[in-house]
Amino acid sequence: MIDLRSDTVTKPSTGMLEYMLKAELGDDVFGEDPTVTKLEEQIAGMAGMEAAVFSPTGTQSNLLGIMSHCQRGDEYIVGQTAHTYMFEGGGAAILGSIQPQPLDFDLDGTLDLDKVYMAIKPDDFHFARTKLLCLENTTTGRVLPLDYLKKIPAFCKENKLASHLDGARVFNAVSKLGVNLETITQHFDSVSVCLSKGLGAPLGSILCGSKELIKEARKWRKMLGGGMRQAGIVAAAGIYALEHNIERLREDHDNAELLAKGLGEIDAIQIIAINTNILLIKVNKNYPELREELFKNGVIFPKTANKAGIIRLVTHLDVSTDDILKTTNLIKAFYHKQ
Repeated sequence: MIDLRSDTVTKPSTGMLEYMLKAELGDDVFGEDPTVTKLEEQIAGMAGMEAAVFSPTGTQSNLLGIMSHCQRGDEYIVGQTAHTYMFEGGGAAILGSIQPQPLDFDLDGTLDLDKVYMAIKPDDFHFARTKLLCLENTTTGRVLPLDYLKKIPAFCKENKLASHLDGARVFNAVSKLGVNLETITQHFDSVSVCLSKGLGAPLGSILCGSKELIKEARKWRKMLGGGMRQAGIVAAAGIYALEHNIERLREDHDNAELLAKGLGEIDAIQIIAINTNILLIKVNKNYPELREELFKNGVIFPKTANKAGIIRLVTHLDVSTDDILKTTNLIKAFYHKQ
């Protein structure tokens, strides 16, 4: 099947599975799994940070970061449609008693720092304590500009804020900008990096930060049920992904552009945005029937559009250029018959 719903649907490659089978294992809760340790040291080094902790999911990794920066009654400033606010079950508020203060993203995926400044609460017992600025890179495929990122450390220092980056697709930003990971992450106090999206591992995310922050995060990880035993078998997939699947992200970006070009030639489809490996479209005619026809021919699209009528398509390592051309031709043939 050609599955364009998300880059989370990727399956481990043969090479990745073979690498996993050969992983040296130990008990990670005791700090004795050498493969987990290798992965944590590897990604921390790439991010230019002191330490890292492996967790099973990006949701947990982000929650570890927020809860390690903040205490009960604190507040974090975040994008209105950011994953940490909108798509993680309200964990920071429910489990951490940490209040989110959402702001609208600008068109480029940034949060206007003047608006962030205005949202910071006064030092007064009437208010939650504003402690953390949380950004996302990429956000709906948009890459945060480096000039913007360079402003973050001074802004946060001046306003006594810590900073966290939800870097679920940060390697897509790395690929798009042609830089290394540290060029982006050096501007933050912590970063969560997902291994199971464009990098193709079956699961896992890494939180990177200072030794002190990661020590705190390990305590929260255990409390949240994220303490794993012989986790090296899945950490090995992350190591393989870092060593084999970063450079090829450019192919996903190219395929998203190719898909946008092909669908843009169809009157019934409107291209809303194309950024890195994420394409947003509107289908103005017979979408349920189109989706059913595609499914019969081995292509999976999202079941429905969102409330704004937008459908998100995502390219990834299990979708080839030939798959994109097949998908485009199927859609053209469907509307030609209408």
